[in-house]
Amino acid sequence: MSSSTPTRAESTRDAPSKRPAQLRVLLGYAAGVGKTFRMLEEAQQLKRQGKDTVVGYFEPHGRKDTIAKAAGLEMIPTKTINYRGVDFQEMDTDAILRRRPAICVVDELAHTNVPGSERAKRWEDVQVLLDSGIDVITNMNIQHLESLNDHIFNITGVRVRETVPDWFVKSASEVVMVDATTGALLNRLKRGDIYAPEKAQQAMENFFKESTLAALRELALRQTAHELEIREIAEMPEPAEGFSPASPRPEKAVRDRILIYVTADPSTAMLIRRGRRMADYLGADCFAVCVSPHDGRRHLATQDIEAIQKHLNFARNLHIEGRTLEGDDPAESKRYSRDYRGGAPPAVSTGDLSASADRRRSRLFYFDSQSVMKLSGSAPRPSMFIQALARRVYTGAGAKGPGVMPAVAS
Repeated sequence: MSSSTPTRAESTRDAPSKRPAQLRVLLGYAAGVGKTFRMLEEAQQLKRQGKDTVVGYFEPHGRKDTIAKAAGLEMIPTKTINYRGVDFQEMDTDAILRRRPAICVVDELAHTNVPGSERAKRWEDVQVLLDSGIDVITNMNIQHLESLNDHIFNITGVRVRETVPDWFVKSASEVVMVDATTGALLNRLKRGDIYAPEKAQQAMENFFKESTLAALRELALRQTAHELEIREIAEMPEPAEGFSPASPRPEKAVRDRILIYVTADPSTAMLIRRGRRMADYLGADCFAVCVSPHDGRRHLATQDIEAIQKHLNFARNLHIEGRTLEGDDPAESKRYSRDYRGGAPPAVSTGDLSASADRRRSRLFYFDSQSVMKLSGSAPRPSMFIQALARRVYTGAGAKGPGVMPAVAS
């Protein structure tokens, strides 16, 4: 399953006279489904077509068939970085830039670079290649998508530390799922094609349980379908020139809005991920807002200030606009405005946020494109309250779990 309609990345990497560099992401749901093999297979095909293709980074994991697939491809030597007396091999982004190929294949997009590297994450290195006009083919597993981090934890019991922001994956011209049935994957594991026998047995008792793999595979299938859908929407024609305000307004002419009310509560990070994912599914704008008391009236504890700033920075890294509003009570800050497409700035009301603030818990609110509803945090358990006049989005205690879009009833 693949999506092939180009979408413009939010960076300004393309010059006016040239097409933007293309990013192709091969998405899997577990180690061993064949992402690296498929990536090298595509590189071999491009080479046969006469395309200037290099391998920027390749992690063989001792798999003989994967190593064989790399034969004959030009490999850019890795860079050695010494950290605490140990040498690590990292992708040499500068060497790739000096070589300036047309296409570069890069393994393990979610990798965290060793301390001392110029950039913290490999996806940031890939962004540098794209900015320079080099097309990139890369791969990752679904559990590394930032907005799914909490849901992956619920499925696997493992908190994934290496993540890729959703906006970066959305900037890809194509997202292709590399699939294998759970039965086929487990057979590969038992044969020793993925890990050594002793590690394979441990994997089957933990991450490679069939129920876990099935859940991860379903997530990957849904995500790939979603990536295809947003690219189909991106290529829809613009409204006709004769459109006027008196004409019936096309659907989504006024965008829905998600407001994340940020506090120092640790659950805020989860809400930010949920808000980002929900905004992507609804095609909504997303904002993260905290309310700070006026100077001189009362002061937040230093640890609370640091926690709030950390949450706002996390939101901005996911391309969520973060703002701090001043007020002695959250309810006094009635509106938060944002200029849309050069037109009048529609308001997002903070509603009845004082109840949430009194309990020092973050909240996430959904506002449909036609109305802004006043919401309160009176329910005892759910961490998210979402209502609208024209539709109902069921979430919180009765939802299927964080990260999965619940049913939307019109």
